Amino acid sequence: MMSKLARLSAFVALLVWAPPVAAEDARTVMKQSIDQVLAALREPGLSHEERLRRVEKVAEARFDFKRMSKLVLARNRKKLSAEQQDEFLVEFQKHLTMTYGRRLGEFSNETIEMGDARTESNGDVTVKTIVRGGAADGVLIDYRMRARDDSWYVIDVIIEGISLISNFRSQVQEIVSTKGADQLIDVLREKNEKEAQES
Repeated sequence: MMSKLARLSAFVALLVWAPPVAAEDARTVMKQSIDQVLAALREPGLSHEERLRRVEKVAEARFDFKRMSKLVLARNRKKLSAEQQDEFLVEFQKHLTMTYGRRLGEFSNETIEMGDARTESNGDVTVKTIVRGGAADGVLIDYRMRARDDSWYVIDVIIEGISLISNFRSQVQEIVSTKGADQLIDVLREKNEKEAQES
């Protein structure tokens, strides 16, 4: 029979390891972020650049770029020094926020329909959404979210079944294999500069 101390310890352990919020709360958090994005895109009087910046700010607040960069680098991470890892994080975040902002900046009257939230085996939550209206009508976008600091943050975006993290990881592996780990950051920086000029 468990002693009072053992039962108390088990109870405390459950509190420590329990997720801070439920799956439905992850869906609510994601809906709030999406609503903020759509509000920025629809606000009259804003320039295209201002709209993009507001969308990027929402992404910066809701995406866990540090975790995402680690998932993207995977086994290649140990080939980079701590300083290079930090530099990669900066360029990686810049790339994603620009890409996310530019794609959503093309929306006009589209809406985002919220779907179910599914709890994954490791405690992550996948929030399903679908685009309604416009050229992207019917496109499925899933957000993989992970709990941190009593809230939920995006760690992957799956568009029509294609994982952003997996796709980016393949590109990183190709660059490291052909040009070396030292050139990875330079390649990403050049790509960001080119995209910024085109925007």
